[in-house]
Amino acid sequence: MSSRHANRSGIVLRRYVTPAGDVILTMLTPQGKLRAIARGGARGALRSKLNLFQHLTLQIYTTPRNDLPTIQQIVLEGALPRLAGPQCYAYVHLLAELADALVQEGEHSEQAFELFSGALRGLSHHTDPEWVALVMSYKLLILAGFVPRAASCARCGAPNPRHPDPLSGHLVCAACAELPALPPEGVEFLRSLPRSTVRMLMVSPLAVEARASLWKALERFVTLHVGEVRSWRALPHESLPMVQMQ
Repeated sequence: MSSRHANRSGIVLRRYVTPAGDVILTMLTPQGKLRAIARGGARGALRSKLNLFQHLTLQIYTTPRNDLPTIQQIVLEGALPRLAGPQCYAYVHLLAELADALVQEGEHSEQAFELFSGALRGLSHHTDPEWVALVMSYKLLILAGFVPRAASCARCGAPNPRHPDPLSGHLVCAACAELPALPPEGVEFLRSLPRSTVRMLMVSPLAVEARASLWKALERFVTLHVGEVRSWRALPHESLPMVQMQ
């Protein structure tokens, strides 16, 4: 095969249809993020294989004059239809947007790919997709080097902080706090995250009513350290009354 041809396998994070009917895909692969274009993909035979969150293997062709490689062949490796259901759809969009923001094009990211693909399988098969999304969102952040500081106050270094800091997204002590404390189980969750495996966290889910404050803490941390993520407002818990933090 010519050096201008390559085979790449990955999961579709984002798709954009141009006015000309071409489809531009952004995919997460073990080799990093990839953007490629399917000429006429919105109308041709490839249309059914260009959907969000599908696992594809592409044959792409690159020329020096083109910014984006052209998709020549597509093999559908797998799809998870339940991701389109109302229980999962908002969560998978959030995870895809986070992965898109955290992984750079050309950055080798085999761990990120495995974590994201595992998150999609978890959302599709687990009975508690909200818990899967919460755990995997934090794990993606940690993998990218954004670790919420929870063992000591982010401002003064005092031990056992419990309050989210609006300026840093980390935890601070009561003396430095501007916001109400997280519930004890939420604080313990944040402290255990870096050393706990996904499997360990999955078998010990927090009660649903204890998660709202962690979602708020996550949103604050991501906004400060990563940037704006539009998917927050579509999450199911955003339509429910906020649980009062203790």
